Amino acid sequence: MAISSKLTVPTDGMVIVEDTVLEPGVYVLPSGIRIGANNITLDCNGAVLIGVNREGRGITCVDCSGVTIKNAKLREYYHGIYCKNCENITITENQVIATAEIPANTIFLDIWLPADQSYGGGIFLWDVKDSNIVDNDVQHQMNGILTYECQRIVVARNNASYNSGYGIHLWGTCDSTFEDNYADYCCRWNVRVEGQGHTQLGHMGADATGFLIVRNSCRNVFRRNFARLGGDGFFLAGLNPSGEKVPCNDNLFEENDGSLSPNIAFEATFSGGNIFRNNHADRCNYGFWLGFSWDNVIEDNRMVHNRQAGIAVENGHGMVVRRNTFHSNAHGVLLWTRYVDKFAAAYPESNTSYDWLIEKNTFTRNGKAVCIAADRDHGIRSAPEEECGKLESRPHDHIIRENEIQDNRIAVDLFRADRTVIENNIMTQNVETNIRAEDTSETTVRNNLGSVAGYL
Repeated sequence: MAISSKLTVPTDGMVIVEDTVLEPGVYVLPSGIRIGANNITLDCNGAVLIGVNREGRGITCVDCSGVTIKNAKLREYYHGIYCKNCENITITENQVIATAEIPANTIFLDIWLPADQSYGGGIFLWDVKDSNIVDNDVQHQMNGILTYECQRIVVARNNASYNSGYGIHLWGTCDSTFEDNYADYCCRWNVRVEGQGHTQLGHMGADATGFLIVRNSCRNVFRRNFARLGGDGFFLAGLNPSGEKVPCNDNLFEENDGSLSPNIAFEATFSGGNIFRNNHADRCNYGFWLGFSWDNVIEDNRMVHNRQAGIAVENGHGMVVRRNTFHSNAHGVLLWTRYVDKFAAAYPESNTSYDWLIEKNTFTRNGKAVCIAADRDHGIRSAPEEECGKLESRPHDHIIRENEIQDNRIAVDLFRADRTVIENNIMTQNVETNIRAEDTSETTVRNNLGSVAGYL
């Protein structure tokens, strides 16, 4: 259907049933505009639609297919563009800002809110399939793009930076592609203890993140996205507060940058089969935090100047860490175990760390290149005494081979770890020692270049 050359002046609550081009201008429309037909294009032509009190929706599209929404400028709604139960939708070249936002310095965010209780945001998608969300500006509000139970969508070249919640959010969204998006500086501050001046205590981040991926969001591709300076860069979670197992499995993270977070560049917990390749995870507290996860591949990534660790994993198993660069972290790879009743009940197969392959990595100027330890809290403190000493919690069956481990404080540090194989590594100029092992059994050390015969 050809688009009419006639320009339409939008009115509050109007329903669009044919191809429409709006008259440019500024319009206060508390009830917004509604799409009421399939296979039509709404070209807002730069028109500015303004809500009232950040309530309602700017453009609503429900039970439709084949709709294109473009060139809108939306302000002061709860959700700027709202689509539910739609397919073959295209949302492109829109600017949505100043939607509903939880005030700063107040709450720690709830990452588990269902669609009907969602926070405000620029673009909201619920049960949307086979659609494209491209080239939109959704900065400077709480959330940029919210996706609930969507399938086979493409989210590309959007700018979702400077939001106080989530840049781009997935809740049960699968088989979709997220490429070339910006979600930088998605962060907030949560005051935990009131004080004055420099004595005020709180948490920088408060579960704000560039990308939030939760509740069975599986088989997605994240490629060439930027999520720097966020509360976290990429935050994936697979166990909800009630103990329900909702893993986010088989996702690919490739060529992304989650650096400069006060917390974690890539967090992926209670999930398996994810691949992290060619990403940057620099200058955070942790580069990767993959607690209670399994069968992940972490290869060809860069982790530089992280305060605690490049890769940190509690009770993970079946992992491959290959060809990564670790430089100037407190730990390169930090693996530990801790027995937690509620986690052991939900994931009995994850009661310890086991079946790791750490190969062909470069470790330079880290505190400890590789540390594997039982009975630790966050990998760096002793766990409570009542949780320690359990035989089933001892790490076992780790292979460390063909790595270049040079100019670190300690190359390999083992504590209550069994059946570790350390072979064919280059281990030179490590300041304190190459290998330190305490209360371990069946440690195999062979064919390493460097002085390791008299390890501690």
